[in-house]
Amino acid sequence: MAFDCGKGRLWVICGACGRWNLSGIEERWEAIEECERTFRATRLRVTTENIGLARLRSGLELVRIGAPLRPEFAAWRYGRKFGRRRLNTELIAGAGAVAAAATAVLLAPVLIPAIAYGTVSIVVAPGLTTTMGAVPTVGALALKEYLQHDRVVARVAQGRRVLTVRARHVRDADFEVVGDHPTLHLPHDEGWTEFTGAEAMHAAAVVLAGANRFGARSAEVAHAVRRIEDAGDAASYLRTASRMGDWRGGRVVSVLNRWRHLGALHLATTECLALEMAVHEESERRALEGELHVLEAAWREAEHIAAIADGLLPPPGLDELRGR
Repeated sequence: MAFDCGKGRLWVICGACGRWNLSGIEERWEAIEECERTFRATRLRVTTENIGLARLRSGLELVRIGAPLRPEFAAWRYGRKFGRRRLNTELIAGAGAVAAAATAVLLAPVLIPAIAYGTVSIVVAPGLTTTMGAVPTVGALALKEYLQHDRVVARVAQGRRVLTVRARHVRDADFEVVGDHPTLHLPHDEGWTEFTGAEAMHAAAVVLAGANRFGARSAEVAHAVRRIEDAGDAASYLRTASRMGDWRGGRVVSVLNRWRHLGALHLATTECLALEMAVHEESERRALEGELHVLEAAWREAEHIAAIADGLLPPPGLDELRGR
C-alpha cells in the first residue's frame, strides 16, 4: 500500500504488475491514519527525500510519500539498540561484583585474622599485607590497560583473512568519504589494510559496533541523533565525521585528543554513536536505492492520475476534510 497524508491519497499496489490502484475518497482517511501509525512504529524502513519504504512482518509493504521521519526513526531504533548494549554491560559488571563479593566471603576466615593481626601476618607470611593492598590496585590498572589498549574490538574478514582489531587500533583508523565513495584505513595486529566502497561501509559498521559495545544512555543517543539532523542526513554526516577525523588525526592536534576524551576514529563518544547510526542508515539506503527510485517514478505517474481523478467530482466538504 502507498499513502500520502499531505494530499490524502491511498493506493493499493499490485504485487504482480506493479500498478498503483487509487482508493475511493470515502474510504481513505482512517486507512491513511492507520498506515502512518504503522509506518512510524516499523523498525525495518528506509527513506529518501520524497518516499519511504517499510516492510512489516506480515509481508505487507508500506510506501510513504512525504518528508522523511529520520529523527523519530533514529531515536526509536537506535535508542533501543544502544540501551540493550548498556544493560548487558551493567549486567556483566554486576556479575563481576557478585563474584568478587563471593570470593571475599570464601576467603574471610583467612583474611580477617590477617587484617586483625597485621603484625603477626608480616612475621608468619611476609609480604601478605602488602600483597593484599597491591592486588586490587594492580588488577584495576591491568583491567583499564586492557580495555583501553588490548581489548579486541572487532574481527574483520578480508577474503580468507580475519583481521584482529584492538582498542588501540580504532583510535588511529581513518574513515574518509569523498563524494559518495567511502574509504577505511584500518590498523590491526598484522599492519594496515585499506577498504573501499561497500567493503569500507561494512568494515566500518563492524568496527563501530565494537567501539560502541558498552552502549549509551538515552540522552547520549538523542544528542547523537541531533548531530545527524544538524548535518542534514546520514550521508552528509558521514562526510562531516570524515572531515573531523581527518584534521584531528594530524600530529599537531593528536596530542590533545586524549585530553578531549576522543576515541575511535578520532571522534568523541556521541560523534562515534552518530557515525554508527549514519553508517547503518546509509548502507540500508544504498541497498534499497534502486528499489526506491523505481517506486518514486511509479508514484509520480500515479500521483498525476490521482490528481486528475480526485479533481473530477469532488464530494461536498472535501477541502474541509483535507484541512482537518
